[in-house]
Amino acid sequence: MSDKKQKQKNVKRTMIGGQALMEGVMMRGSTSMAMAVRSPDGSIMLETSRLKGRRWYSKVPIVRGVVSFVSSLVTGMGTLMRSAEVSTPDEETPGKGWMAFAVIVGVLLAVGLFILLPGFLGDLLFKELINLKSLVGYKTAILLESLFEGILRILIFVLYLLIVSRMKDIRRTFMYHGAEHRTINCFEKGYDMTVENVQKCSTRHNRCGTTFLFFVMVISILVFALARWALSYIKLSDGTSWSDNRWILTGTRLALLPLVAGLSYELLRGLAMLPDNWFTNALRAPGLALQRLTTYPPEDDMAEVALKSFLAVLEMDADQSIKAVKFGEHEPDAVRRETVTALKVYGLDEREAQAETDWILCAALGMKRNELRAVKKIGHADYKKATDILEKRLAGEPLDYILGESEFYGNKVKVTRDVLIPRMETEILADELIKRIGEREVRVLDLCTGSGCIAQAIAKATRAHVVAADISESALKTAAQNLAGLNAETVLSDMFSGISGKFDYIASNPPYIRAADMETLAPEVKAQPHIALCGGEDGLDFYRKIKESYAEFLEPNGELIMEIGYDQAEDIKKIFGSEHVQIIKDLDGNDRVAICKCPRNDM
Repeated sequence: MSDKKQKQKNVKRTMIGGQALMEGVMMRGSTSMAMAVRSPDGSIMLETSRLKGRRWYSKVPIVRGVVSFVSSLVTGMGTLMRSAEVSTPDEETPGKGWMAFAVIVGVLLAVGLFILLPGFLGDLLFKELINLKSLVGYKTAILLESLFEGILRILIFVLYLLIVSRMKDIRRTFMYHGAEHRTINCFEKGYDMTVENVQKCSTRHNRCGTTFLFFVMVISILVFALARWALSYIKLSDGTSWSDNRWILTGTRLALLPLVAGLSYELLRGLAMLPDNWFTNALRAPGLALQRLTTYPPEDDMAEVALKSFLAVLEMDADQSIKAVKFGEHEPDAVRRETVTALKVYGLDEREAQAETDWILCAALGMKRNELRAVKKIGHADYKKATDILEKRLAGEPLDYILGESEFYGNKVKVTRDVLIPRMETEILADELIKRIGEREVRVLDLCTGSGCIAQAIAKATRAHVVAADISESALKTAAQNLAGLNAETVLSDMFSGISGKFDYIASNPPYIRAADMETLAPEVKAQPHIALCGGEDGLDFYRKIKESYAEFLEPNGELIMEIGYDQAEDIKKIFGSEHVQIIKDLDGNDRVAICKCPRNDM
């Protein structure tokens, strides 16, 4: 079975719903809930929680709808208030008291607009202007008046949505609503969960709360009409019926709202589960059309927020061992999985992704690699550091440049974008040279030193005096930092032009990549200084320059030790003379280091 078909099959078992928040999205699965909110600093903050198992009422029609309606109101208000705390700058965040007051006012406004106002206008029309009862009869008048109030209620609702959608903050919330729908649609269609795929999907969805509210208003017409008809049989002391008393009628309608919500829930749920056909599409059409007012196409960063919330729920529903986190807290294992996955998508293999994730976390937390296991929670500031590093890495920037340091021969080496990043293969050269020096006090020239990593390794491991030379002033500044306090000095020199004196050993890792191969290099390599990489048309230009002059700078019995390309050994032998060249292989079995003893008659 293809991955897409398997995902579509899983949808039948995985029903995830959501809600737009202030600058965020809440997603709710079968066992977990997640809120992702864009904070003022631009980062995405996540809060997750575990939900209680299904109760008995989840299988009871109508009742489950009533409970779901009340639960959604409570949870919705709570998550909305919680998102406001995170998405709004501290100095602009209203207190919880004011937010609670706003919620109460909002509920009263909804009752006034959608329950009291239609009734008041109905009374004004049919009691003051038109005596409908005398025209069509009492029972028919009740039905027509209820129908009028229901249609009026829908019109007021639509007008309300049109007005509030013009408000900037509300419109942004509606855009997050669109992001929520697109994310769920992306999953239910079996697409890979990426921002690009999310943005291809529709902003409308069959299980939307807007459609639910539309069903509430339609069903309320029938339920309220029946209730009013029933109340018409109950008389007051003055001979009038209960159905003619506005306060009794309003109280009855409020009491019947849970029933209306339960019936609407069952209709919404049933239509969402039924296959597409002309009948179901016709029933869904009004609600989907109304969603045009409550969902707008989101920006990519909004889709990213919705996607983070959705994936958190999907992951928690699949793995019950994943712990919940609060805003500002991050589960170390979740951060690790997130980072490793992103690096693997970027193109790293599992081992490389795991290693780079460790270094990213070490840099963000200010810890050593062996201390990461003890971390229980990652604070938001440290998480932001880690994600900033990851974003730069995914943009193609080498991790060493981002961190500002690398590791070579067991030493920390400062690196900048002006120097080549030390490679493990170059340690073969340093190791060979250190073994040859032993305990002797010798002079060593490190030609094309770059970061000074070779010079640093030699100066730390031996008693040699090292001269580190390079054509780049900016590279030498970095090398000087790495050689500070060691028996070493830096010299600005184009190859041997600025060098004086003789040396027991000359070490060099010159540029040796062929010009034609430069464009085929990995992004991490291409981001490094080309002057330190390109060795001319055949990659051998610098070896020829070294051959021209190296003999006059070597002491008798001195040696030249150079790093070479894996396929350049024969060319090096031709340039320096095969009888004077020894080739050392690296750990992968590739030719890597050439050791040259120049013949005495060349001196």
